[in-house]
Amino acid sequence: MTEDINTQTDTKHSDNENQSPDTELTHVNADGDAQMVDVGAKPDTNRRASARGEIELTQTTVDAVRDNEIGKGDVLATARIGAIQAVKHTWETIPMCHQIPITNVDTVFDLHETAVELRVTVETTGKTGCEMEALEGVTTGLNVIWDMVKAAEKDDAGQYPKTAITNIEVVNKQKQSET
Repeated sequence: MTEDINTQTDTKHSDNENQSPDTELTHVNADGDAQMVDVGAKPDTNRRASARGEIELTQTTVDAVRDNEIGKGDVLATARIGAIQAVKHTWETIPMCHQIPITNVDTVFDLHETAVELRVTVETTGKTGCEMEALEGVTTGLNVIWDMVKAAEKDDAGQYPKTAITNIEVVNKQKQSET
């Protein structure tokens, strides 16, 4: 039996068990329905956020990425495009994110012995921050790397025992009011 989610009422809000009854939820209306925060009255500000993450790989695979010897093509160029595309489409994949004007995206790859680190920095001028966009860029960029190198990373059983995406975090966010 399927239930219509529009008719369900969740009175417990288990995700907010530690929240006091006096605290107003920002993404839920009086009926308990999810809503986007109204940022219309906020002033435009210059904003910048950086996120990073790593994909752990075998040394052989990292060497092949470095030497551009992966059969699917240029891994880092493809991952860069994927990261930028993800930044631009964050509002479509994170339900409560606003569509923001992206003014710049910078991607930096650092190849280690058994990992590739990706840092994505996003800039915007608007009413809300861009850290979710930076995180989306990192996670998608790293997923693109995995997709590009998966043939090199698979073991004899078709598994990925040495491959993992780790250490994803926001490393910096800044906001500067326009004057």
